[in-house]
Amino acid sequence: MDSGGKRVTLQLMVAVGTAVIGSLQFGYNTGVINAPQKIIETFYNETWFDRYNEPISETKLTTLWSFSVSIFSIGGILGSFSVGLFVNRFGRRNSMLMANVLAFIAAALMGFSKLGASWEMLIIGRFVVGLYSGLSTGFVPMYVGEISPTALRGALGTLHQLGIVIGILMAQVFGMQELMGSASLWPFLLGFTFIPALVQCAILPFCPESPRFLLINRNEENKAKSVLKKLRGTTDVSADMQEMKEESRQMMREKKVTIPELFRSPMYRQPIVIAIILQLSQQLSGINAVFYYSTSIFEKAGVAQPVYATIGAGVVNTAFTVVSLFVVERAGRRSLHLIGLLGMAGSAILMTIALALLDKLKWMSYVSIVAIFSFVAFFEIGPGPIPWFIVAELFSQGPRPSAFAVAGFSNWTANFIVGMGFQYVQILCGPYVFIIFTLLLFGFFVFTYFKVPETKGRTFDEISAGFRQTAVGGALKPSPEELNSLGADSQL
Repeated sequence: MDSGGKRVTLQLMVAVGTAVIGSLQFGYNTGVINAPQKIIETFYNETWFDRYNEPISETKLTTLWSFSVSIFSIGGILGSFSVGLFVNRFGRRNSMLMANVLAFIAAALMGFSKLGASWEMLIIGRFVVGLYSGLSTGFVPMYVGEISPTALRGALGTLHQLGIVIGILMAQVFGMQELMGSASLWPFLLGFTFIPALVQCAILPFCPESPRFLLINRNEENKAKSVLKKLRGTTDVSADMQEMKEESRQMMREKKVTIPELFRSPMYRQPIVIAIILQLSQQLSGINAVFYYSTSIFEKAGVAQPVYATIGAGVVNTAFTVVSLFVVERAGRRSLHLIGLLGMAGSAILMTIALALLDKLKWMSYVSIVAIFSFVAFFEIGPGPIPWFIVAELFSQGPRPSAFAVAGFSNWTANFIVGMGFQYVQILCGPYVFIIFTLLLFGFFVFTYFKVPETKGRTFDEISAGFRQTAVGGALKPSPEELNSLGADSQL
């Protein structure tokens, strides 16, 4: 495969593919709790009865289950905020390798929770695997972004999201009662996270460290050049080396950028606000309300076999991530994000109408399925993959680790809010719950239209230079190509 003169080599794909196992783990543990909900709630009830000689109340069971779902996000918040502590000290590759210790601990806790008659073990295991996933959402996009050629950065960056959605789909399929979603096998379903961690540990030592880390952080120029030659499949890596040296010189002027400095400095304030809002647009779009609670949503919609409808949503999820992979370098990041947000808002309106009319018109259950599938499809066109890898594009090497920590913290905090609060808001709002997400989606659309620049085909230094220009009174404008594609005539 060749794109703009940049070859996809075996070494590059092995490195990216191995890193994306961390993304798969994140997706798997996001979706794994969905299908076996009723069976695990029965386990909670039985354990509670054995301890206290009375069945658990409905309110306590709802609270305990919501906490079991959302504790994953609390771990993710802490993990994502700790990214900078690892990547600058140990490197990108070694940080991913070390994080697998958490995956092994989580697999043991969740896998043996039934044997130990302890829902506390399951909840702690969910927290630990959330910690691992939070770290991975920083490590993986950073590593992939730094080893990818400029012309392929968007396409390869989308593989992080593809790993997530494949993980979600695996969890949905394995969670079927005929496979591991039964009363006897659900501990194996939760403990399965051990296997991808083992595979990643076996392959990662043979993958290269990020050449940017080697040159800029360790000043190992010869080693960085050797790694680049293997990744690019050519002996002429002068253009890449020149770009990294320019970034290194820029970093010498910037030095290490702390999180408070991201908000204090006019040069970083605009890109960090963009990074945060894009992360919020992903989580507050309502997508995790669908992923976490899709089975119960389909039940309310009158679907006879909700687990199969949930798997169908997972298939759509994966298919449209592949679509995004092939179009992101052609259509651009900003355009796809706008299309995705607008499509999700339309789907949410359709879903609300279908759920509201379901009692009067039974065929509306089919409309609700189409609306959910459409909602998921538009998510994967833009809001799914783009917020993850665009953070690496918006910042140079100096502020990048701190920016990933802030962006990840924002993403996981919003994830927690949705995971913990959706069930209660759904009870309060009934079929109109997705109106809240519709309003948020329109707000994110307006922000993206006026504030987010296009980063397609631009080097890290060119993007940073654009923000530096803005900081001293310049203006970022969309490209003529983008204006034509959107019919826009706005000044950013």
